Amino acid sequence: MSNRTDAIADGLRLSIAHARQLLDGVPADQFARFAAPGGTPIVSNHPAFIYGHLALYAPRVVEMCGGSPEPAPEGFEALFANGVECVDDVDGTVYPQQDVITGAFFDAYDAALQAIRKAEDAVLDQPNPLGGTLVERFPTIGSMCSFMSCGHLMLHLGQMSAWRRMQGLGPA
Repeated sequence: MSNRTDAIADGLRLSIAHARQLLDGVPADQFARFAAPGGTPIVSNHPAFIYGHLALYAPRVVEMCGGSPEPAPEGFEALFANGVECVDDVDGTVYPQQDVITGAFFDAYDAALQAIRKAEDAVLDQPNPLGGTLVERFPTIGSMCSFMSCGHLMLHLGQMSAWRRMQGLGPA
């Protein structure tokens, strides 16, 4: 373990803990619903989409760190990939149940945390294999893993925090 892997892992550990806190008090029947302060739905990501979307990225971290990731559950890519629209699941028929989504999220990020802790500096120094603008922004595996483990996670957990407040659940 190095100072770099410690820095990434410490940030991810904090993000995972925050993700757990944000679920406190979230009713299962509201997990895949748009927030509706005052009865007016706000078209913004809901918890099902946030946690499902994020669950797709942890296996990429595991793979970049040299591990063999468990794939996301079947159907997650079609529901939660970048660019897929989040929908208000009024009837509870679009998205998997809360425990399926959160289970996939926490399993995936626990594996990512372990992979980061085991990663060698030589692996983190390798070029980012994802291509495109991601390479311009994050040229190495280490910088990409740091973003995916901290920045990307906290960006979407900020959406979760806003959803909680709109739903009257308050901060976690």
